[in-house]
Amino acid sequence: MKFASFRTSNGASYGIVNESGLIDLGERLRYKSLRELIAADASRDAATFASESADHAIDDVTLLPPIPDPAHIFCVGTNYLDHLKEAQDAGLDRKQNPNPSIFTRFPDTLVGHGEALIRPKVSTQFDFETELAVIIGTGGRYIQRGAACGHIAGYTCFNDGSIRDWQFHTSQIVPGKNFWRTGSAGPWMVEAGDIADPADLDIQLRLNGEVMQHSNTRHLIFDIPAIIAYVSSLVPLQPGDMIATGTPAGVGFSRKPPVFMKPGDICEVEIAQVGLLRNSVKDESD
Repeated sequence: MKFASFRTSNGASYGIVNESGLIDLGERLRYKSLRELIAADASRDAATFASESADHAIDDVTLLPPIPDPAHIFCVGTNYLDHLKEAQDAGLDRKQNPNPSIFTRFPDTLVGHGEALIRPKVSTQFDFETELAVIIGTGGRYIQRGAACGHIAGYTCFNDGSIRDWQFHTSQIVPGKNFWRTGSAGPWMVEAGDIADPADLDIQLRLNGEVMQHSNTRHLIFDIPAIIAYVSSLVPLQPGDMIATGTPAGVGFSRKPPVFMKPGDICEVEIAQVGLLRNSVKDESD
């Protein structure tokens, strides 16, 4: 099944995505959000409504990130070899480390499918990064690699929009990754059991229809079980936590000349078996 979080004129809700639209689970179940549904391991309860008629057309709602309110959002830096090499070729001090490079994002830095990414007024170096993101189902601390896949609720598309000059102000990259509404996730969460092999998914990003990034998750340096095992050593992972697994080569700052997103652009992240995440770009208003 596919699950989405959304907003209507009546407020925020969540539901099942089917061919006809959205089945509103917020009107049918006692769980207030998709995060609560996941925490209760209640997808079977949700499945009883999967064949009902849709309550909303997707075009009639505002899609939110699948989990609008995660306790944690972790991201993995330079996790494809070709991206590591392009960063080195661009003059950055990057090397292949024995452990994943982890940084965090805040929930209000993300928008959902169909919403505009916001280029902040302090920069024009607004870059794109296509990524597969994992959504945690069963929480835990010190999760062993061999058990990690059992802790996954599902997967979604992720655009780790980055303000490059702020990212490179110092050795701490977090500022460039946490501008308001610069990244996106969605359009929905696909349940883990519906993905045959998350280590073999075609992934790409298009800017105004032109393919800028194209790879496969089999090229991850640190695979998903290794990432979950590592991150769960930091804090107890919680249901609904999101982990973005890294981006392949082709990002804008490494190109000659650089290519950055600007108002009016359309950025699309597409991952096989997961979906298509599309966002326009606009400038921040005063």
